Amino acid sequence: MPLCGDVRTLNDIGTGAQVRIRRHHSNGAVRQRLLDLGLMPNVLVTLVRSAPLNDPIQLRLDGSSITLRRREAVTIEVSGEDMPR
Repeated sequence: MPLCGDVRTLNDIGTGAQVRIRRHHSNGAVRQRLLDLGLMPNVLVTLVRSAPLNDPIQLRLDGSSITLRRREAVTIEVSGEDMPR
């Protein structure tokens, strides 16, 4: 689901950028899975790297490393200093 306006998602950040999760735009089992992985509001997340074809991405948060598909990353709204405007 593409988000409109000035909303930034995990899909928009570059390698090495650190951002804070603001909210989720997913629902159901996907939302619960993301929350179980620790992707909750106010958590700091760093994009470690992208796979060669740009999907999936590796994230670091709270000392853990997780891999996330781009189609799931686009549902997580973020804010942060390291993001391009």
